[in-house]
Amino acid sequence: MATAAAGKRKPVFVKVDQLKPGTAGHTLVAKVLSSKTVLQKGRPGAAAGPAARPTRIAECLIGDETGCILFTARNEQVDLMKPDSTVIIRNAKIDMFKGSMRLAVDKWGRIEVTEPASFNVKEDNNLSLVEYELVNVSEE
Repeated sequence: MATAAAGKRKPVFVKVDQLKPGTAGHTLVAKVLSSKTVLQKGRPGAAAGPAARPTRIAECLIGDETGCILFTARNEQVDLMKPDSTVIIRNAKIDMFKGSMRLAVDKWGRIEVTEPASFNVKEDNNLSLVEYELVNVSEE
């Protein structure tokens, strides 16, 4: 079986309604519906340098024609996640926060702003509103 050039796989795009808890490696196209800054840390007037970079976290509601989910944007990601923009999110993972799913991109993933999408977001299927209960499965 021939392998793709240097192990590069063609990304498989998923839809929002296919996202499940505990999964990672998702690539999807989504529209940003809203963005709300939930944390902004950093001292004004602090000395310049890497230690002075403020920490910013925003919760962004993103979605496609199958549903929507909250995306946790960090630092420079916040600038890309503007309402009404369409983004390609690569190598995203599902984080659990208080029993519900959040989509996030760590240092191994990427966010790109792309051409406006032609789909309308299905806002009545918000996956972040579904509460999951942690169930321990005992192996007999």
